[in-house]
Amino acid sequence: MRNGLRFGWELGGSGWARCRIADGTSEHEDIVSYCTDALADLLHGVGGLYGTAGVRRFSFDLEPAEARWVLRGDGSEVGITIYRFADMSASFDAPDQEGSPVWSSTQPRVLLSHVVLEAAQSVLRLHGEDGYLAEWVQHPFPVAAVQDLRRLHLRHDGCEREHDMALP
Repeated sequence: MRNGLRFGWELGGSGWARCRIADGTSEHEDIVSYCTDALADLLHGVGGLYGTAGVRRFSFDLEPAEARWVLRGDGSEVGITIYRFADMSASFDAPDQEGSPVWSSTQPRVLLSHVVLEAAQSVLRLHGEDGYLAEWVQHPFPVAAVQDLRRLHLRHDGCEREHDMALP
């Protein structure tokens, strides 16, 4: 579905975050662990859609499972597929097809970038950098990744929605 894309990232206690994505037809939710720098990986993955690589992959550790996001950029469109693997430590080199597809959608890059940025900026406004680190524990808030994605998004997408420019 091409409208109604929503994305949320909510810290939920020491070292955990709730990640939700929905497109008006279906929705997916994971409880993500701090074992990886998950929010930064997400921001870098979406930011990579502005480069020459047509496919971007990143994973969230669900302890012990893996949620692998595969973003396939095709011009201004992005195919998003989330695969689930039973054990992240055993699935590191596994091809995507060995996982179970649990959610997929095709969305405009401008919309995906916008909702991801909006969610990250919301986390920063709510917790601040110190509060984020206190909750996420292993990794600081990914300020540079937010700044990079925002710069690419505004430069290449011509997004007319409001953006939080107060971010450091």
